[in-house]
Amino acid sequence: MLIAQITDTHIRAKGKLLHHMIHTARSLRRCIERLEALEPRPDVVVATGDLVDRGKPKEYRRLRKILDGLSLPLFVVPGNHDERDAFRAAFHDHAYLPRAGPLQYAVNVLPVRLIGLDSMRAKHPGGELDAERLAWFETALAAEPRRPTFVFLHHPPFDIGVPPVDAQGFRHAARFRAIVECNPQIVGIACGHVHRTAGAWLGSTRVIAVPSTSPQLIITRKGTSGYTVGLELPGFALHHWDGRTLTTTVRTLVPKQAAAPKRAGGEACTPPLKLRALPERSTLRR
Repeated sequence: MLIAQITDTHIRAKGKLLHHMIHTARSLRRCIERLEALEPRPDVVVATGDLVDRGKPKEYRRLRKILDGLSLPLFVVPGNHDERDAFRAAFHDHAYLPRAGPLQYAVNVLPVRLIGLDSMRAKHPGGELDAERLAWFETALAAEPRRPTFVFLHHPPFDIGVPPVDAQGFRHAARFRAIVECNPQIVGIACGHVHRTAGAWLGSTRVIAVPSTSPQLIITRKGTSGYTVGLELPGFALHHWDGRTLTTTVRTLVPKQAAAPKRAGGEACTPPLKLRALPERSTLRR
């Protein structure tokens, strides 16, 4: 089974750019084109939150219009930039989403069982799985203890080594880890939020965060102290389950090259912004 993952699409209203410079809608369209052209085709796509930037209905309307170009089955969970009620209304035709409460669900009709978790924390960028959501998670896992299960959520339940990001926190991460460690049927956990590839182990289960579908501002460590902000290319992930092992590959979305502007005399100018192309990377669960 092949699961494609997109995350942090951060769609804004028409005419608005993310950080006044990033055209998130254009990048998502390019990502959808890539997904549609893949061979073999993914069985499903999971979208792991921050699907719009401000949680506004008009952003969700634009998002849905773009997603109409995707012919693959789509499963969504919210992130901290989303707004639950507007999110639920935007995806009202997605019957798997609960009509009230946290946006958590299980999909039982595929070769790998899917569990989507809602890690939103009210009015805070950090993650949270409170007692209610964790109890639901335990019950869902107990219902199918032998089915290979792929879990996805927005926030990574681990630190990535960048203090400004890690300081946002993930409430009750220790309890989440304990549940995961008691359920070996979980073959992998995927998330987003940090706009980069990062991974960790929860017991014997691999957790991976993947890049945003849009060119993104990234905080990176500079020496032993201080941080620098730069742009990296967008991407998406492919999770392949062969019946025994989950393999994850991160694909980079390289923008179409425009002709470089010319100086007087015909000499090409240096482009004002260069995005660093990242190589494809693979992460094996075992």
